[in-house]
Amino acid sequence: MSQLFQPFSIGPLTLKNRIVIAPMCQYSAQDGMATDWHLIHLGNLAFSGAGLLTIEATAVEPIGRITPADLGLWSDETENALNKILKSIRQYSSMPISIQLAHAGRKASSDTPWKGGQPLLIENGGWQTVAPSAISFDDSARLPTSLSIKDLNRIRECFIASAKRAVKIGIDVIEIHSAHGYLLHEFLSPLSNQRLDQYGGSLENRMRFPLEVFEAIRKNIPENFPLGIRISATDWVKGGWDINQSIMLTKALEPFNCNFIHVSSGGISAKQVIPNEPNYQVSFAESIRKNTKIPVIAVGLITDPDQAEKILKEGKADLIALARGVIYDPRWPWHAAAHFNASVDAPPQYWRSKPSGLHNLFKLKENLI
Repeated sequence: MSQLFQPFSIGPLTLKNRIVIAPMCQYSAQDGMATDWHLIHLGNLAFSGAGLLTIEATAVEPIGRITPADLGLWSDETENALNKILKSIRQYSSMPISIQLAHAGRKASSDTPWKGGQPLLIENGGWQTVAPSAISFDDSARLPTSLSIKDLNRIRECFIASAKRAVKIGIDVIEIHSAHGYLLHEFLSPLSNQRLDQYGGSLENRMRFPLEVFEAIRKNIPENFPLGIRISATDWVKGGWDINQSIMLTKALEPFNCNFIHVSSGGISAKQVIPNEPNYQVSFAESIRKNTKIPVIAVGLITDPDQAEKILKEGKADLIALARGVIYDPRWPWHAAAHFNASVDAPPQYWRSKPSGLHNLFKLKENLI
């Protein structure tokens, strides 16, 4: 029996299988508000048969956006726009939906990728970026403003407010973005955090603000609400954040009822050297899983069902996340289920699409076709 298609629980929420659709920025919002693009994009993925669908990095305040076209959840207007999308999707799909709450920090105020992704000038719609320390990402990036204690208090409250809005509109899972060189990761890495106060220097100090944000959200959402975090397990740069520090962060999260660790890597420095090969991040997920009781999600160039199955059977992760691969093949879970003679949920409008011989593919009563 396929491990990939066994149920798995994240806190009180039981997923029907172990396939997670990872958050993928779409850069298609208007002033932080979700648009028809999000309805089409997320609606399509909600029919994929995955166990969990994660909405893209969603900024907790306007200056926390990567680009002016990023999704946000900081106001009644952004809340209502996203709520409208969710209500439409849930008329036809029961798939649990997660959201990734984020702040871009010093990597904010950039153009969209298809326009080059370069930092935007203030006069061209950009804004002043913020960071733990006044250190830019690279020579071409704007120098960020170092955050004061007052600023940190404000941002923490922004995360709390966005989490409350997510719960209010019926989001099923919250993932805190502490990876890929964005603000919370910037606090963790000694490459970007050179503060001299209680938020910089030692590992304990560098972990302090991300842990404060996580704890604050945990205290302000319903008890046992599924809450996890995405981290970069390594900076891929000598002297930066690494797997040993990631394990320490994981242990520090355990008292706060962290329900999962989504293990990615990189993003903090232009000097990173990342191997472009299948499973290149899986060893980090495995190391963290061996040192914690928190469920672990593996991601990164996992494209083949047998590859995903092997990761689970060898105990390297609890869940498998797909990103670009599921954009390329939005029915990847269907095809994986067919490969393993397993079943997935599908809307009744699609039941007749089942190829001959795949009797178990869709969870349905045959006499309803």
